[in-house]
Amino acid sequence: MSTRALAAVAVVVPVHNERALLARCLDSLEAAVAESPVPCVVRIVLDRCSDGSAEIAARHPFPVVRIEANSVGLARRAGVDAALATLAALPAERVWIANTDADSVVPRGWVRVHRDLADRGADVVLGTVRPDFDDLSAAHRRHWLRRHTRGAPEGKTYGANLGVRASAYRAVGGFGDRALGEDVQLVEACRSRGAVVVASDDAEVVTSGRIVGRAPGGYADFLRVTAESLASGAT
Repeated sequence: MSTRALAAVAVVVPVHNERALLARCLDSLEAAVAESPVPCVVRIVLDRCSDGSAEIAARHPFPVVRIEANSVGLARRAGVDAALATLAALPAERVWIANTDADSVVPRGWVRVHRDLADRGADVVLGTVRPDFDDLSAAHRRHWLRRHTRGAPEGKTYGANLGVRASAYRAVGGFGDRALGEDVQLVEACRSRGAVVVASDDAEVVTSGRIVGRAPGGYADFLRVTAESLASGAT
């Protein structure tokens, strides 16, 4: 067996007031973890939640980390730190960190696909994300489908579907204290140190199609701008 073959996966979900969507996220994680070929350590990070997200999280079998940072970067970092502490006996090269978001749904094979890509040499996996089509207009759905071809991932960075080998993560100091772009910052830092970065749509994550999100400049703003452009006939 390769000395880099994965022995465990740390799964991290940052949460800030996601009561309406958190249950479906955690349900999907339960299914993905159940199908994982290696042990998983999951940490749900409640960051300054005041809407009942904690009660939703308590109905699921995953340990919770509580912080008051109001920073997705620090929330991800806290979750990774907690998960890796549990896996400290394993070499960092053999631990994978799989990241998603509380407004997202992962497919059943999500962990398995990340494991397979890691075992084939990836240090970072840029998984694709698509909006929940139920949240989009028919025109917006058609627009999205025209611009996204299965089997041809664009290689964009989404925190909702991002994997990184723990050794690569530690080498660059982990997630930074950023309210936006912490995922891109991490990936670019890994690239700069020669990490093998692989794009894949084999385990596409479905994320909320809402147009009012938690972070200015985030995915919701991208969807809103596209919707407005379509409505005006500019796209």
